[in-house]
Amino acid sequence: MLNSKSSEDTAFKPQEFFNAQWKVYQKVLDKNYMGHREIYSTLHEFLLGYFQQPFRMLDLGCGDASFTAQALLNSTITSYQGIDLSIPALEIAKDNMAKIQCYTTFTQGDFSQLVPELMLSQQNSFDIILTSFALHHLSLEQKDCIIGQMKNLLTSNGVFILIDVVRKEAEDRETYLTRYLEGVQKYWSLLTPQEYFMVANHISSSDFPETQQTLYEISQKYNFTRFDSLYYNPLNATQFLCFYR
Repeated sequence: MLNSKSSEDTAFKPQEFFNAQWKVYQKVLDKNYMGHREIYSTLHEFLLGYFQQPFRMLDLGCGDASFTAQALLNSTITSYQGIDLSIPALEIAKDNMAKIQCYTTFTQGDFSQLVPELMLSQQNSFDIILTSFALHHLSLEQKDCIIGQMKNLLTSNGVFILIDVVRKEAEDRETYLTRYLEGVQKYWSLLTPQEYFMVANHISSSDFPETQQTLYEISQKYNFTRFDSLYYNPLNATQFLCFYR
């Protein structure tokens, strides 16, 4: 557990807390511990191959959009909207997306609350909706609901792309957490003990991944025409899933 001093520090110094978390996050990305290079290379190839015509993207939980911006290079994107809870991350995202020649908007907020608002306005439609390592923070009921809402925001040939951790079919959450954290301890070798604690605390408190079968059943419930897995890393349980409208 955190000692009382560090707990007080994080409570009263949110910027310092963000900086500490951000430093660990950047280290994980730099060392490619979660396979971002392979995942976003897959995304880049998909975007260039699937979208020959101009397209509009909604990015839910966009973070700093660093890998997304790389994946969008040389694509036909015309409009990008990023949503994230973190104002500092969104400021960095603006800089990262500046190299992409398209119209950009950034919104601070909880995407699980903002997606229903976008749907109800009936003035928004997107060719691609992306959420990367964010949906697993929601409950199953919330995931089910928001995927249904996202379908209504997609154009007729639109695709919802889910990049996220996924449990094995026979795993419950506790078994998944044990397996994942064992992998973190073994393979994320350059994390300091304090950094490992931060990662493990976040995963244990905030990760609620579903199985691929559960996600497939949700896709069927909302009549998505196709459901594909374009990338699977069994080591860290990450999948790249496409829900075709």
